[in-house]
Amino acid sequence: MSRRTSPDRASATAETSERALAAGGRTRRGRGSGPLGPCRPDVSEGRDVRARRNTGRVTELDVSRWEELLRALEPLGKVHVIVTNGAVTLEAFGTFGNFSTFGEYFNVQTKDLDMHIRPTTLGAAFAVEKPGHLDGVNTLSFQFYDRAGAAAFKVFLTFGGANPPAAKVDAFVAIRDRFALGS
Repeated sequence: MSRRTSPDRASATAETSERALAAGGRTRRGRGSGPLGPCRPDVSEGRDVRARRNTGRVTELDVSRWEELLRALEPLGKVHVIVTNGAVTLEAFGTFGNFSTFGEYFNVQTKDLDMHIRPTTLGAAFAVEKPGHLDGVNTLSFQFYDRAGAAAFKVFLTFGGANPPAAKVDAFVAIRDRFALGS
């Protein structure tokens, strides 16, 4: 049985996240480019993404609905998942599914993807459309950040190289619209 976030806890989480992101959260190290182009190294990536909502490329999602959102990724098939921190970046290609809860973890455990997510640490989620780093071809992703604004993980439906197929675009738009903050 999965653990759901109560409305009061979700509201408190969102407020905590907003304060941390507004205050700048942790600073990013290394790269001088954020998910949507150049950014200041003293601004958290989550804050940078949130600041770009008015570009038409970023939609903030209701992170209090994290479990529904993660389950909505299962029908997408193979996706490119990126998890990064100050020391390492891990990229995996896999399918969301076989969900379970154990202790503080929400698990995604398929034959090609094994994630153990601490949902209480999630502070923000976004649907992002942007040109790829290498070839400029549009990418579609769902990006999750912790309460301090650091990237937790990113799920790419497309990763450049070719324009996304219409079915992927339609799936992205449907999930984005369904989970848009305030929808």
